[in-house]
Amino acid sequence: MTQPIDVWRGEFGDEYTERNAADETALHRRTRMWARWLDCFGTREPASILEVGCNLGLNLRALRRLTDARLMAVEPNAGAIRRVIEDGVADEDSVREGVGEAIPFPDGAAELVFTAGVLIHVPPDNLPAVADEMHRVSSRFILVSEYFASEPEEKRYRGQDGLLFKRDFAGFFLDRFDDLEVVADGFLWKRTTGIDDTTWALMEKRG
Repeated sequence: MTQPIDVWRGEFGDEYTERNAADETALHRRTRMWARWLDCFGTREPASILEVGCNLGLNLRALRRLTDARLMAVEPNAGAIRRVIEDGVADEDSVREGVGEAIPFPDGAAELVFTAGVLIHVPPDNLPAVADEMHRVSSRFILVSEYFASEPEEKRYRGQDGLLFKRDFAGFFLDRFDDLEVVADGFLWKRTTGIDDTTWALMEKRG
């Protein structure tokens, strides 16, 4: 049986990369979004940032315009990784092929670990492992920006089942990890941002 991660590694994932071109309009929207998020850190802006599921690196490209932080990522699609490296978005040592269930970076590798539209594609049975790995590799902050539903639900995605799930993702993290507290949260409204309607939350580890 084909597993969801195999779908993203194959032709379906390649087509996703092609649809989400890193054109100037998309980069402008992402840059505005990240400028807003980085303001939430105040004087504690992270010196290292790791994205789980970067695809061709729209978020990393926007961050490159705003911060000198070391940018890192894990991504299952080999073609997308090549694009990120070849375009100079991040160096080869900082972008690794892999999955959220087994992030190929050491404990506390980045001050901020984030997802943007990625947890929605993680099967519910795999979500605890992804959350545990994000928590492990984060030395301080976790940010999630995902479709929201008050109760877990599945939606068909481009005619396929088993590829898109909605829930309160930030709430999932807060319920799972006692050391996380919310720093800031909000809503991205497609009508004004050009980015899909999603909720986001920035959380900090506080021992």
